[in-house]
Amino acid sequence: MYRRKMKELKKWKESEKRKPLIIRGARQVGKTWLMKEFGKKYYDKCAYINFDDNTRMNKLFEEDFDLEKIIQGLKIESGVNIEPNNTLIILDEIQETPKALKALKYFYENAKEYHIISAGSLLGVAIHEKTSFPVGKVDFLDLMPLSFFEFIEALGEEELKEILEDNNFEMIKVFNTKIKEYLKLYYYIGGMPEAVSTYVENKDLLEVRKIQKRLLQAYEQDFSKHAPINIVPRIRQLWNNIPTQLAKENKKFIYGLLRKGARAREYEIALSWLIDCGLIYQINRVNSGKVPLSAYQDFNAFKLYILDVGLLSAMAGIDAKTILEGNNLFEEFKGSLTEQYVLCQLKQCTTDLDIFYWSSDTGIAELDFITQIEGNNIPIEVKSSENLQAKSLKTFVQKYNTETNIRTSMSDYRKEDWLINIPLYCIGNLETIIKKK
Repeated sequence: MYRRKMKELKKWKESEKRKPLIIRGARQVGKTWLMKEFGKKYYDKCAYINFDDNTRMNKLFEEDFDLEKIIQGLKIESGVNIEPNNTLIILDEIQETPKALKALKYFYENAKEYHIISAGSLLGVAIHEKTSFPVGKVDFLDLMPLSFFEFIEALGEEELKEILEDNNFEMIKVFNTKIKEYLKLYYYIGGMPEAVSTYVENKDLLEVRKIQKRLLQAYEQDFSKHAPINIVPRIRQLWNNIPTQLAKENKKFIYGLLRKGARAREYEIALSWLIDCGLIYQINRVNSGKVPLSAYQDFNAFKLYILDVGLLSAMAGIDAKTILEGNNLFEEFKGSLTEQYVLCQLKQCTTDLDIFYWSSDTGIAELDFITQIEGNNIPIEVKSSENLQAKSLKTFVQKYNTETNIRTSMSDYRKEDWLINIPLYCIGNLETIIKKK
């Protein structure tokens, strides 16, 4: 399975300023597979240690931070003779032993010759609650579900993936019908590795949906297992209400739809918990199109999206026929799935983009997304079909006179006087398209 993040891991290995690395990401996005595959490809040896329900590792890190003793213990646990520089040490589910997380600081300060990579489900929550975090002593890598480009390659369409990544719009136009069919399939399957690999193996969409439902159930079980018991009901309310909120024409999150009389302060901790563990994205409104966007955030107005478009379609109960054949139900929810898809592709751009949305003070015009690239604001209007209208985008441009303006739709690439139309299946290349325009 092709993962773009492998290139970043290779750079990390070769960097003279390398620190112990923590891979962040939600449960089941492929962290363990990526670490093991990286070790297999780029190291002579790989020492894998899983801390989940591992009392031996708890004892090893309990007493002190004697690194020689720790390395000896890791050798015994993994069965691998760990040597500096040619062995990758993988510490999986590291949040289960908080002192192991703290020990990364001492490896950075006193034993830089060891290559250490770690990961853990709900790591963001664990580090806040259970241990002092080694600030400045570790590197981070964020892993999400497979992007559309990665999905295309997983299906065996490497040449198709290459023309997409290369922005070869002439060839893309030739094969756009085929690419559109794959995009619809991606709306249903999404990028969770188990769902993708299952489809690749047996092409059974019903089995894919069972896997997605199982993943959703596992997330709900995590709520009870890891979150403070008093906020678990509110976490569930927030999580399960997201499809309903996104189905509205105005997608601003409204607490009153959770239950009558609900107030923001009652759900602040639950919201932070879901964000910290990588399950949802909060996209704040900006009330101005000036630079920098972050200075104009309205923290009381935001939209919520989940980590994967396939999981959203599963939560919304949309079946394969509805998406692939485009019946009325899909037409009604298509805008929500498309926005969800676009956001996830933007989140996987090379640069860690800050993403917002904009709406006029009167509420008449609303721009789906706006980000900043190389110091310039880039407004983005999302269209789920070949609709070439861009009323809200035009309103924004007239007000703020932005130079680069993006409409993304099912239509082919075209550059006009005041906007660029990027096909939805190419939006993951937003940065390179803008830089080459």
